[in-house]
Amino acid sequence: MNTMNGAQLIIKLLERQSIERIAGIPGGANLPMYDALCRSTAIQHILCRHEQGAGFVAQGIARSTGRAAVCFATSGPGATNVLTAIADAYLDSIPVVCITGQVASSLIGTDAFQEVDTYGMSIPITKHNFLVRTVEELLTIIPKAFELALSGRPGPVLIDVPKDVQAAQISFEQWPDPGVRKDENPANIEALRAAADMINRAKRPILCLGGGIIHAGAAGEAKIFAEKGGIPSTMTLMGLGSLPANHPLALGMLGMHAARSTNMALQDCDLFISAGARFDDRATGKIAEFCPGANVIHMDIDPSEVSKLKTAHIALVGDVKASLKVLIPLLAENDRTAWCKQIGLLKEMYPMTSPGAIVPEKPYGLILKIAELLEEGSFVSTDVGKHQMWVAQVFPFERSRQLLTSGGLGTMGFGLPAAIGAALAHPDKQVVLFTGDGSLQMNIQELSTAIEQQVNVKIIVLNNNSLGLVRQQQNLFYNKNIFASDFQIDIDFVMIAKGFGMKAMNVEPGCDLPALLKTMLAEPGPCLINVPIGREEEVYPMVPPGASNSVMLGGCNADKCES
Repeated sequence: MNTMNGAQLIIKLLERQSIERIAGIPGGANLPMYDALCRSTAIQHILCRHEQGAGFVAQGIARSTGRAAVCFATSGPGATNVLTAIADAYLDSIPVVCITGQVASSLIGTDAFQEVDTYGMSIPITKHNFLVRTVEELLTIIPKAFELALSGRPGPVLIDVPKDVQAAQISFEQWPDPGVRKDENPANIEALRAAADMINRAKRPILCLGGGIIHAGAAGEAKIFAEKGGIPSTMTLMGLGSLPANHPLALGMLGMHAARSTNMALQDCDLFISAGARFDDRATGKIAEFCPGANVIHMDIDPSEVSKLKTAHIALVGDVKASLKVLIPLLAENDRTAWCKQIGLLKEMYPMTSPGAIVPEKPYGLILKIAELLEEGSFVSTDVGKHQMWVAQVFPFERSRQLLTSGGLGTMGFGLPAAIGAALAHPDKQVVLFTGDGSLQMNIQELSTAIEQQVNVKIIVLNNNSLGLVRQQQNLFYNKNIFASDFQIDIDFVMIAKGFGMKAMNVEPGCDLPALLKTMLAEPGPCLINVPIGREEEVYPMVPPGASNSVMLGGCNADKCES
């Protein structure tokens, strides 16, 4: 017979789920869980400085491993603080289990101290959520939360546990089985055969690899599929790395900040095969004018996504890995020489960058130099802004889960805690964070978490002393009315980092930047380097918001030429 209280039961069940780390912050309503956690020899606690940071640390673990990760928060402000990270996980389909403390059951609905309706607020931004009513329910709810977070289209699950439930005693005989990912089936075989026939007849197909390819572990199948059919392949922001950037069939990212050649090829394709992607507006531009002459095959595990925004001629609802395994033998070998040659000419005519843009002192050059210096198996985290798009455009991602970035919600402040999470999960790997001065300030307090944990995170601040992408849109679309996007003080990030106890350095004019970067990457533990970037450095090419992807600013043979 096993006898313990609810809080102890939660920790034991998490241990049975093979959870090794929990990121969080204690408070009055979740102190029983922390009292139980301090006795665990299997789980390490990561004390963050903000609950949003804890949620993103958990995301960094989940995104870099593919396994469900856990964060803790207390009631009231603790719960509201973590909700941004939960919403971010929801839009990017990341398996995070968030366990929040709640006021005692008898106080729910009385406006008690630090009481908010965590259950109600989290309904629209979680895959599922639970308000635990009795201690006995924990035996089913905890394993079920992990099963739900991992199965089908992954996503976050929130469990709100009142304080009296944490303190209640329970006796039981048998432990429940841990929650695991349920096996998923491929799409309907007749639909798969029809899709194969449509692909075999296509003259100018393009494959689009989304985040679902990475979640399903289907990058290997996608590569075989593309190579057998000679199908040029683009990637969404969340799909970057699913096909190595240097692969002959790789077209890089599509959409708002894609290479002009990629969007031009999409306009001319006769078949668009979406695999694990959801037709996001930043990828498609004006949806009615996206791939105007193409048939559409949409492969997705979530039936609600298929034909939601663009009607699919063939819908393949099922596990994308399993579906690709069925499709590959049905696919005719075809090198599609003419189509690939046409795309090759577009790439030559419209390169992503000019030679002058890849010197180390420029954003593209800085990113490429760091890529050159990084060890094999490294991870790259970004915040949200110009630096994120520059990284997405030119960093040579070579494998799934190498890139950690906030796609659907676009959350500034994501990068640092996510990088910490990846470094905790992979202590023997290098983790580089590309951030901006605006984004870093959103969760700058997590520098102390990085120091406390001595994680191997190297922070590159591309500092233009502004909210860069906001400023760029004001410059382009709001009559150059630059308002509330330029910072009025020049923050000394190096001094701030040193105040947290972190090694840090500025890039000074005339310094040997490659040597400085090499020195920084060799430093043990966390380190920050501040790189001044001119405000005039913009992200091009760019599709104006709401426009067709065929309408692009910049991206010719110069950095800032216009269409």
